[in-house]
Amino acid sequence: MIISSPEAIRRLFGYPEQPNFPPRYNVAPTQPVPIVRLVDGQRQFALVRWGLIPPWVKDPQNFSLLINARCESVHDKPAFRNAMRRRRCLVPADGFYAWKEDGGRKRPYCLRPRHDGPIAFAGLWETWMGPNGEEMETVVVVTTAATGELARLHERVPVIVPPEAFDLWLNCSAVDALTAAGALFAPPPEGLLEVYPVSPAVNHTANDGPELIAPAAPQEEPAPSAATAARAPARRGRKKDERQPSLF
Repeated sequence: MIISSPEAIRRLFGYPEQPNFPPRYNVAPTQPVPIVRLVDGQRQFALVRWGLIPPWVKDPQNFSLLINARCESVHDKPAFRNAMRRRRCLVPADGFYAWKEDGGRKRPYCLRPRHDGPIAFAGLWETWMGPNGEEMETVVVVTTAATGELARLHERVPVIVPPEAFDLWLNCSAVDALTAAGALFAPPPEGLLEVYPVSPAVNHTANDGPELIAPAAPQEEPAPSAATAARAPARRGRKKDERQPSLF
């Protein structure tokens, strides 16, 4: 979710642009998301597609959607290693969602900073160029193993970059990938995030409003609909992707 005012996000990340964008409570893969990167030594705001496409991909339609990158493999996987060295970025957010197995169903939870206001996920961006000269900038969020209370909810969490480490993560020319990873690839500090269940309405990307982050009572969890049951085999077929959290 990205619900802080544009000015509040601009103050935290320190970029000169003055973008104006509405709050978004339910950001989905392939949608545009804001990032902050370093260009000619200056922080720059940009809107890019969530779902990284490496530059060597010939046809994005035949390439798996990469919304998260495990920090354990960003130095080695061809899809991420060049971006880890040269194109690190910050992804502004006000929290994210994760789904916990609960009696055979997945219950959505909201995870937000207790202090309110925006935080920064570690991200990697790339520019893909098509055969006809078209360009598309894309981003992936870096995740790490969850610990403590968060691990009881889901095994992965995004890497959260504190403000004092923004320059360390962004400055790829001065800080090598291994140094950046060693300093920042860790779970969020215990107590940084509040965690609570929310309505299953967040499961539908067409829903996008403040009611999605309101705490939900246990009885709000409905039985699976016929449509949900019909989709169950397809979800089981994507088990590998479900090992990482759905963000925003």
